[in-house]
Amino acid sequence: MRSSGKTPAELDEEGLVKLVAKGDRAAFEELYRRTAPWLAVRLRRRCADEQIVAEVMQETYLAVWRAASAFAGAAVGGTAVGWLWTIAARRLVDAFRRRAHQARLPAAVTADATTPAVAPAAEDEALAAAVGGEVGDALRRLAPELRDVLRAMVLDGMSVRETSVLLGVPEGTVKTRARRARRAMREALS
Repeated sequence: MRSSGKTPAELDEEGLVKLVAKGDRAAFEELYRRTAPWLAVRLRRRCADEQIVAEVMQETYLAVWRAASAFAGAAVGGTAVGWLWTIAARRLVDAFRRRAHQARLPAAVTADATTPAVAPAAEDEALAAAVGGEVGDALRRLAPELRDVLRAMVLDGMSVRETSVLLGVPEGTVKTRARRARRAMREALS
């Protein structure tokens, strides 16, 4: 299967994903060995629930195994690590939404008929766990699209390009939102 003659340990992450796309289990194991520790740390920065983190990790690597052939890589300016994080971040949001939906069901049954049950957004719960105090309050008051950009670029350390891929918006939009978010944060904290 390996046309380059290199072992998985000698390849970069993009090369590993390309081999995974061909069904190479050793490449998948090497990709997991390299990326699982930092991915778990990044997920824990957004979620303190170890069960959810474990589920997201499992779902992420299952998706990588199944969809490795969809990875376009450097041809579209992406990286294997950015692609992996995009999958994990989306799985985490899905897990938060499932949890919020499950939490809302009993509240809706017991809520007063005139007052609808409102649960905080899953992303806001994750943000509250990651950033507290005055900065956290200012961040939570930002418009969701600005908050998402700051969360990706500052809390997760993603590049403009990776944030663009994660959020599905052009890089110029990411830069504009980041500038607006920084300005709003300065005003809120002054």
